[in-house]
Amino acid sequence: MSEVKEGSGRQVSPPVANQNPAADSRKMRRIIAEDPEWSLATVPLLTNLCLTHIIKNFEENPILERLLPGHKAHVLARLSASLPLRVTANLITDEGYWQRCCKQRWPLNDVSAYGDSWKRMFLERHLEALIELFIPDVTDAAAVLEAVPHCRGFVKRLDVSQLLPPIRQPRALEEDEDEASDGGYDGPSIDHFDFSVLLHQLDHLEELHVVYRVKGCGMNFEWNLFEFTSRDCHSLAKALKSCKTLKVIRVHQSKVDDERCQTLVRSLLDHPSLEELNLSHNLIGDRGAKAIGKLLGRCRLRKLTLCDNRIRGPGAQALAHALAQNATLTSLNLRLNFLGDEGGQAIAHALLKNRTLVNVHLGANQMTEPTAMVLSQVLAQNDVLQDINLSCNRLGVDGGKAVEEGMSHNSSVLECDVRLTDMTQESEYSISQTLQNNRNRACTKAPYGLHSP
Repeated sequence: MSEVKEGSGRQVSPPVANQNPAADSRKMRRIIAEDPEWSLATVPLLTNLCLTHIIKNFEENPILERLLPGHKAHVLARLSASLPLRVTANLITDEGYWQRCCKQRWPLNDVSAYGDSWKRMFLERHLEALIELFIPDVTDAAAVLEAVPHCRGFVKRLDVSQLLPPIRQPRALEEDEDEASDGGYDGPSIDHFDFSVLLHQLDHLEELHVVYRVKGCGMNFEWNLFEFTSRDCHSLAKALKSCKTLKVIRVHQSKVDDERCQTLVRSLLDHPSLEELNLSHNLIGDRGAKAIGKLLGRCRLRKLTLCDNRIRGPGAQALAHALAQNATLTSLNLRLNFLGDEGGQAIAHALLKNRTLVNVHLGANQMTEPTAMVLSQVLAQNDVLQDINLSCNRLGVDGGKAVEEGMSHNSSVLECDVRLTDMTQESEYSISQTLQNNRNRACTKAPYGLHSP
């Protein structure tokens, strides 16, 4: 066998197949395992091995508080975001961990809507998801209630965007029944999730937004997917009465009619914390409005929203009677109702006496010139009102001139929407000039050039 010469000039014999590998370690072939973390480095420190073990077995043995600060941060940064709440909720306060949990579960996250707390965001959205996926007589209520001990200290708002109805099972036909006849359905024990078993346990709940509908039903559309039943109403009323910390209640797009409105209002009379009530996009008429008028006299509401309902003159008169005596309400929204001049004038007369309302929305209420005449007096005399919306009413040319005349004596209104009211462009321009003058004065009075809304 020929010899091979290396660059050094030294002659070296080529390797022989049966040569002993131990003869020269430099020529030994090394096989590296297919583990991307494997290396020829030294064995990891015992501390790191212990921390890795803690992380892998955290669910069975959640050691955290006994760790040194540096080791604790190391563990938190590597813990799984899928650990059960019974392990993490009352133990982990690190916002970085909860941020990872939120981003893993939901693609869009706006922590500013949750007081800049990632933990609060996760726990609120987790509880909302449990409620929104609850199916009566199929889902065990314990699936929701078992999360309460872990969430109760952090949940301040629940925004429930859907409530699933029960699955309707056809009743078996009796022997003497005709197959062609309507066999009917077995009645469910409840119609939607029963909030009365939950709300009283949430000690810090301040806001409840709920809508009785199903999102994205697609081709499976049925009217019963959008039904707020009498049984639902009574259970919700019971829940609202039991939750003394509630400040904001919003039940919208849920077909709340007069009867159901009265039931809900009865549970809120003398409520110690309620500040805002929103029953928009429902079926509330005059009887429901009268009930809400009584609520204004028994509760310290600051904001009332009843837009897109069926309130007419008599209902508006009941509300106006309450407004004339109310000393807490600052915002009233009656947009998209049927007040007409009967109701519009009643509300306007109430504004001559009310000294707290700052924002009033009366848009799209079939009001005409007679209402504009009374509103002219309001604008001339009321120095508290800052924002009034009269859009989409047929005030006409003379009504527009009346509003213009009232605004010429006003110094407090900063926004006055008169679009689509059939008034002349001259009146609209004159009103806009007065508004601009009022804003300029407000800016010079407010610190740093800002005015209060």
